[in-house]
Amino acid sequence: MTPGQLLLFTVGGLANAAYLFIVAAGLSLVFGALRVINMAHGSLYMVAAFVTVVIANQVGAGLGFWAGLLVAVAVAGAIGGIVEVLVLRRVYGREHLVQLLGTYAVSLVIAGGVRIAFGANYRTVASPIPGHIDVGGYSYASYSLFMIAAAIVIAAGVWAMLYRTNLGRNIRAAVADPDLLNATGVNVTRLYTTVFVIGAGLAGLGGAIVAPSQAIGSSIDTDVLVLAFAISVIGGLGSIIGSAVGSVIVGMVISFGLVIPATSPFALAFVFIIMTAVLIVRPRGLFGLPES
Repeated sequence: MTPGQLLLFTVGGLANAAYLFIVAAGLSLVFGALRVINMAHGSLYMVAAFVTVVIANQVGAGLGFWAGLLVAVAVAGAIGGIVEVLVLRRVYGREHLVQLLGTYAVSLVIAGGVRIAFGANYRTVASPIPGHIDVGGYSYASYSLFMIAAAIVIAAGVWAMLYRTNLGRNIRAAVADPDLLNATGVNVTRLYTTVFVIGAGLAGLGGAIVAPSQAIGSSIDTDVLVLAFAISVIGGLGSIIGSAVGSVIVGMVISFGLVIPATSPFALAFVFIIMTAVLIVRPRGLFGLPES
């Protein structure tokens, strides 16, 4: 493998990692603060992707995409808020199996609604940032580089929210002792809703950003959810840093696994082999904390 090919596949892996991190970060944020495993997370991603594609194709791939992105994030966040109020408030503190069943039921409802609203056919949208950059005889899509930059900015924003704002301080306090936080006058119920809306918005943002880079269909919710869970398990559920590291690992494994002929049929299998190895050696993930 030449240095140019190595760089090409590395950029491809980072582009995969970019949108996977955005989705996995929302999943980990919700679990870290609420201790809820949200099986409907992929469904929010799918809804946002479809909303983005529809608006972008109606208005135009340039301005239409950015308008679609904003609307998609708002729609995903609104659905997330409704789900939190109507479903999750009834399962907080209960065993994870109950939470899984409740959020899985929500995912089925959303998936059915998406098929009714948008149909079963795959849809595409033109890139809002066309063109490519040539380096060393290889071309790199400008939009792939944008995805990587966007993921870095979002990662910095999530970190700043958690460690440089009052909201982040309250979220971390809620993880440690929600009863004590409630006694200080903070409305923990409203805080939980806010966290879930942010997590849902991140899922929606991931769906909107990925829309120009791949075909959007009614099965992408399951595809991304499986990878997001693998990333969260590898990095540690509840850890944003773990989500970033896990996303890079998964993105690179998929990118290099697919381009090597001998390993291309097993690229996804390698992801789960790594996940299994991490579970054996460190069950809470690379950066996860033991659940109290």
